[in-house]
Amino acid sequence: MGGMTEPRDARSALNLRLVFASFGLILSLPLAVWAAFAGWVVPAILLGVLALIALVDLFVIQHRRRQRYHEEPKGTHHSLFE
Repeated sequence: MGGMTEPRDARSALNLRLVFASFGLILSLPLAVWAAFAGWVVPAILLGVLALIALVDLFVIQHRRRQRYHEEPKGTHHSLFE
């Protein structure tokens, strides 16, 4: 069984992660506010935590995109899925 199944330089699809994290933030934050005003405490807290996770993920993704930009040769462009 022994061998590695992933390449050593595997990279995540940062642009796609950016889209998903943005969608999560855009969806969960207004729903958290709406649930809080409706008096639903537990859903508001859960959605607020989800929005916070999406926000932190956006910062991590941007940091990694900047790192990748500085590591790659000039003129390298990525599609949504790279």
